[in-house]
Amino acid sequence: MAASASHWHSYLRVIVSRERQWLEHFQQAEDILLTLLEGVHAREPRFLVDYARNLEAFEFALCASRDAVTMEVPLQIDGDALRVLAYQPRDTPAGHRLGLDTCYLEVPSPGTDLEDWTSVMDVTERGGGVECLVPGKVLQHLKELLVSAIVRCQHRFLLQPGVLSAENLQEDATELSLLIRGGWKTIRFDIVPVVRRQQEPLRLEGRQSDRAFPEGSLQKATEEAHFIPASPHCWRSSTHLPILKLLRAVDTLKGPHLDSLRLLDQLRDQDWGEEGGKGSLTFNHLKMVLLWSTELFPSPEDWQDLEGSVYRLLVILLRCLATQHLPHFLLPEENLFKGETLDCASLYCKVESFAWDPRRFLRFHFGLPVRTDSWQADPGTRVLLQLPDEDGSYWHTAYFDILLSQFQVYRIQDRARRSAMARLLSKIRRETPQQS
Repeated sequence: MAASASHWHSYLRVIVSRERQWLEHFQQAEDILLTLLEGVHAREPRFLVDYARNLEAFEFALCASRDAVTMEVPLQIDGDALRVLAYQPRDTPAGHRLGLDTCYLEVPSPGTDLEDWTSVMDVTERGGGVECLVPGKVLQHLKELLVSAIVRCQHRFLLQPGVLSAENLQEDATELSLLIRGGWKTIRFDIVPVVRRQQEPLRLEGRQSDRAFPEGSLQKATEEAHFIPASPHCWRSSTHLPILKLLRAVDTLKGPHLDSLRLLDQLRDQDWGEEGGKGSLTFNHLKMVLLWSTELFPSPEDWQDLEGSVYRLLVILLRCLATQHLPHFLLPEENLFKGETLDCASLYCKVESFAWDPRRFLRFHFGLPVRTDSWQADPGTRVLLQLPDEDGSYWHTAYFDILLSQFQVYRIQDRARRSAMARLLSKIRRETPQQS
């Protein structure tokens, strides 16, 4: 690595120093939103006020670009009594229980607490007289209650002029967006109604191990299924909060796991953006990279120092960009790059140029990002990163240990891991003799 430890830590200190101020802005804006939601709940008790918003604040402080904050509003409804009817399951075996693109939530026969919802929100019939909750009606009802709460707060002088904008509520979307000013920072809250139901906790069957995470954290994070609007007529499953719970669990581990995420996200925001209207990496992409790195590098020895920890994320990110495939951590069959306008080739060059020469990037600047158009990719590393992997045979620790050795940051003393790396490297050389 071309940068000294002081460069890494100086860059990180500036990032961390701003988090307290960002949290203060968030809490001020959140207080206003909670006041509005309390007004909604007073008019319609079926919309609950969830005061445990530490996960949203946690994510907001971590994200360099301070993107929109998703705030789920739970429905006071027995989700376990609903029947999930698949509509368009993903192209996976039998429609993964967490992987439904869109689904219907069927209301059971009369006589349950769900029957009262029909007096407030319409249900629709879909073939055979099946009655389902309609997310569009839920959103419309929540929107009307939010507008009413805003008007009441204004009449009671609970809102200062200019502190809130509800213009985006007029848009036909699957969330209700409010712009709220906390201090001098305006924050966008995307308010989403959510139906929760119990489910069998996720297990890492066929995966490496869940021993890298605190005991029980994976099961606890996935013990509930969350359904949010996908369209005016259909719901979809959401892993937003389960992923945040896992991220919080990673924060309890020894080592600079989240510091590595902070640092790469600042680079993403400052130097890795795309021009010409094309999409770019998001904080959500990097969250998945961190979770994969936590699973693939379970040893505390992997997380002893900041720069080495950053490279654990980098080798996974580079592999995903080279293959244009980033698997969802909870739904590995889902490619998070699919359907996006990412220029993976351009992003790959930017990320690899940082990996080989971090000193150029570990500084704050204004204006244009660091230029990488003259960067010449390392051919040996590129060959390793672009190895075909249809059966997932390279998505394991030994492969990424080889990549770490390419960047001269491999310092693992474990003999078993070194032997596994040597065997895989020998296999790669046999299969690609003309390129090795």
